[in-house]
Amino acid sequence: MRVGVSLPNLGLSANPEALVRGAQQAERLGYDTLWTADRLLHPVQPRDPYPATPDGSLPDYYKNVLDPLESLAFAAAQTTKIGLGTSIIAIPFYNPVVLARRLSTIDVLSGGRLRVGFGLGWSKDEFEAVGATRKGRGARANEFLQLLDRIWTTNPVEFEGEFFRVPRSFIGPKPVQKPRPPVFLAAYTAEALRRVATYADGWQPNGAILLGEMPRMLAELRAMTSEAGRDSSKMLLNVVATMQLTAQPIAGKRAFFTGSAEQVREDVARARELGATELIVELDLSPPIDELLPTMERFRRLAE
Repeated sequence: MRVGVSLPNLGLSANPEALVRGAQQAERLGYDTLWTADRLLHPVQPRDPYPATPDGSLPDYYKNVLDPLESLAFAAAQTTKIGLGTSIIAIPFYNPVVLARRLSTIDVLSGGRLRVGFGLGWSKDEFEAVGATRKGRGARANEFLQLLDRIWTTNPVEFEGEFFRVPRSFIGPKPVQKPRPPVFLAAYTAEALRRVATYADGWQPNGAILLGEMPRMLAELRAMTSEAGRDSSKMLLNVVATMQLTAQPIAGKRAFFTGSAEQVREDVARARELGATELIVELDLSPPIDELLPTMERFRRLAE
């Protein structure tokens, strides 16, 4: 099982020095990948609850966010071998033709180290801010992924769909990785899992929320992948682990990957037993970089 970690592109550590130190520390510690998060807004009065916290509140570090793609390009120049991924960016906020070139550029500049994690977004405030709509976002996402694949793997490119049209054109650069960089989708519904099965290389759910449900959902995903005419044994699984350590074990109900070191190790073992391809250690990015670096080292040992 590979192990990835957050690149500090949010909060107090969202600055050039922290990106360099965080990326190089992750590579020194033997992490396999670096992952950037995205958030467009931190609404003062959000209309939708944040799904990853018990009370629905957004963490303060989302008030300061460096762009995830530019952060990855910057990290690529400071490292030599560690993988670079997005966890995650929201499909409805982007045009696939423009995004395909930005992502290809990172793959070319990094020598083929890019992974791409997508989601569909959840915040009404963010949808309105970028002029996107939640209506029909699933169908648009399907077409988006088809076009992205077409741009990355063919020349000249031609596409005619409901949401996007590309006249017969040469579009470059193409990614270094062949046939293209791996694409992962965060998915929590049957419809979203079917999208993973049809268009993605892997599933990238938040294990802190979903680890207990993963065996059932993974079986559904594999069945859907076979129904789509694809090899289900090649479907990858990246488990996002929002780790929080406590001095004493948590009694009773707890979020996965939280609690004592032993409890967290047990959850890591469960992810490995599920057949997780990669465990992505999602850090609390509230502290400054001097406090984050020791945390990266401690969590690397826990994830071994």
